[in-house]
Amino acid sequence: PRPVLVPLAMAPQWPLHDLAGIALPARVTTAGTAFTLPLLFTHRGISGPAALQASCYWQPGQPVEIDFLPGENLDELLRAPEHGKLLVRTLLGRLLPDRLAERLVVPDMAGRKIAELSRAARAALHEAVHAHTAVPTGTEGMRKAEAAAGGVRVDQISSRSMESALRPGLFFTGEVLDVTGQLGGYNLHWAWASGKAAGEVA
Repeated sequence: PRPVLVPLAMAPQWPLHDLAGIALPARVTTAGTAFTLPLLFTHRGISGPAALQASCYWQPGQPVEIDFLPGENLDELLRAPEHGKLLVRTLLGRLLPDRLAERLVVPDMAGRKIAELSRAARAALHEAVHAHTAVPTGTEGMRKAEAAAGGVRVDQISSRSMESALRPGLFFTGEVLDVTGQLGGYNLHWAWASGKAAGEVA
């Protein structure tokens, strides 16, 4: 068993530490699966629905990629003529929480006008905002998890009665089975539905 629907912890040297309390819409991607939902910075890393959903797919050692402006195109905003005279920090401050915007851009770029940015600087800014990548050090464990993944293999269980195919008279329900739902009450629904099925047959 492993904790899922759980906050992800980041290393102390993660450049976005000390932003606890900041919440914003974001897209979190890991293992080829993405969720665009609210993201919350915590004292240890990231939480909120986007991170909790991603934790169901994350495995130790894998990176997570965060897009802090899902649905926006920073490249287009940088090319817009009306933004050319703005400082980088001014534009980002209009789009993101101030403390986050300050951390995402290197100091010597923050005070430059957008029209003065080189192609490489624009690419670096795009990556920082749309593709921030970090490798979590782990999760906050079962104590903070809303569900658990892993468990008894479902191919050894009757889908009608929840009875073991290996040992008649033995039933498994809920999170004891290798069934994990996303946020929204699906794990509770599965616990009650599988429990009812087993109870009726037993």
